[in-house]
Amino acid sequence: MGKLRERYIKEIAPQLQKQYNYKNPMQIPKLEKIVLNMGLGEAIHNIKVLDRAVEELSLIAGQRPVITRARKSIASFKLREGMPIGCMVTLRAERMYDFFEKLVNIALPRVRDFRGVTDRSFDGRGNYTLGIREHIIFPEIDYDKIDKIKGLNITIVTTAKTDEEGKSLLRLMGMPFRN
Repeated sequence: MGKLRERYIKEIAPQLQKQYNYKNPMQIPKLEKIVLNMGLGEAIHNIKVLDRAVEELSLIAGQRPVITRARKSIASFKLREGMPIGCMVTLRAERMYDFFEKLVNIALPRVRDFRGVTDRSFDGRGNYTLGIREHIIFPEIDYDKIDKIKGLNITIVTTAKTDEEGKSLLRLMGMPFRN
């Protein structure tokens, strides 16, 4: 078992149960999954960009991503239904906790002028979405082999019912929110 998961079971869960007066331990919010998404609009013109993105995302996540395809045709973007336009990967269980720990302790502090992440990116149901402009903040990516810096969306799905519960869960797990 990873350090973060062990800390969640021994420290964070009892603290949340006490803070919100949960009677049943199943009510305590926990991480459900983490979804990494990389949208690549330039993949319409150059399919090799997508291959490099899949390779880089698999290095970051430790799991092979799925290529996402366009649902609708959009003429102004020269996009046809079914064209590959991005890639995504869903992390659960041990890989999810390992990735969260790497994100909070290693990757986010490497962002230039980092003062913490905003607490306004909750969706109303306790889930948090974070956009990263440069995927090179992850230590697995070799800076010399990068052809283009890509963005990355990270969605952290929790079992929390409200944003307040989700925020306190993520804060206790070490997410650096701005004050």
